[in-house]
Amino acid sequence: MTISEKPIEAFVWIWLPDTTAPVVAGRLFASGSQLVFHYGRSYLARNNAIALFDPELPLRSGVLPLTPGLMMPNCLRDAAPDAWGRRVIMNRTFGKGGKDADTGDIDELTYLLESGSDRIGALDFQRSAESYMPREASAASLAELQTATTLVEQGVPLPAELDQALLHGSSIGGARPKTMITANAGKYIAKFSSQNDLYNVVKAEFVAMRLAAKAGLAAAPVSLDRAAGKDVLLIERFDRKKTGDGWQRRAMVSALTLLELGEMMARYASYEDLATIIRHRFTSPRETLRELFGRMVFNILCGNTDDHARNHAAFWNGKDLSLTPAYDICPQARSGGEATQAMLIAGERRTSQISVCLGAAPLFLLGVDEATGLVAGQIKAIKTFWKEVCDTAALSEVDRNVLWRRQFLNAFAFVEAPEALVRLVEE
Repeated sequence: MTISEKPIEAFVWIWLPDTTAPVVAGRLFASGSQLVFHYGRSYLARNNAIALFDPELPLRSGVLPLTPGLMMPNCLRDAAPDAWGRRVIMNRTFGKGGKDADTGDIDELTYLLESGSDRIGALDFQRSAESYMPREASAASLAELQTATTLVEQGVPLPAELDQALLHGSSIGGARPKTMITANAGKYIAKFSSQNDLYNVVKAEFVAMRLAAKAGLAAAPVSLDRAAGKDVLLIERFDRKKTGDGWQRRAMVSALTLLELGEMMARYASYEDLATIIRHRFTSPRETLRELFGRMVFNILCGNTDDHARNHAAFWNGKDLSLTPAYDICPQARSGGEATQAMLIAGERRTSQISVCLGAAPLFLLGVDEATGLVAGQIKAIKTFWKEVCDTAALSEVDRNVLWRRQFLNAFAFVEAPEALVRLVEE
């Protein structure tokens, strides 16, 4: 594929709640250096139309103004490819475009229109407002997909069959090699090993996700597979539902969108602000706040410092918001003890310490004793199920030693923590 000219528009299609086929919602188009959106008349006339996200894109006619500081609507940016997906599209474009390829050809509309259609959430982007033509990946084994991701990492142009097979991976966020697959009547995100991994990151994420569930969090189900001699993590997709008529898609927005922050402002995202939004806009706010507090704590206990605002999300049905299952809980490599979270916890504090979380407990409508008990329960679950989950993953002794008390239950997390919690870790 060689992109001959920059697109100037993309039509946004949506799967409305409880439907299995998309309808065109409106048009995204270039206005100077920005991308702006307006709904189509036919969509506004539908009796089941919903706002793509309110208040960002309220259901009304005319070009909708952007949130200050943004270059395009954030709820649409949520559906765009991120670092890995862009690498796949760059490989498709420049790998075969050769010397005729121009890096200026890869703009945001191009990424939207060249990435796979089975993207996260309920949106897709098309060149036509009249007919929906999904960009689908060809059938491929996990081994072939693992080979394709390795070639992309190496900057090697993909052969045609692997290029098409990896198409679904082009629409996913995040930086690590991954793609979408359908298997055993289910849909999954497949995450592959990277040539740059210093330890088994795939298994480390499996262990963290399984332990999160054991600790009582609503975490997406995960499993492990092998392909081309390497481990593959399979995460069950929670934005899809199989019905007798086909697949329904659930609309989602990231915490970055909820917080009305762009990519360049992500460092200002905070759990405190997200908790405020949950209190005012989410269904079951008290239960949701407890769940979010638990996820924040577990990220610290397992060494996941990559808890940025696109790694939290909510379902959106046009009226209500509800927290999605937890995902992308992956221990991060650290050379020393001190660490900080990607999101602020409260005020300007983001230090990866339980004491900071406990100080923020009232923001989550939790008393200190209740919050301390929640932390204690997670510590007990990690210690109780550590061996069982590591055995299930067939995690090597070396990788267990890398993770234990370095990522999981790192001593720095318990500086200034209540003595009872410190003793519980040391027992």
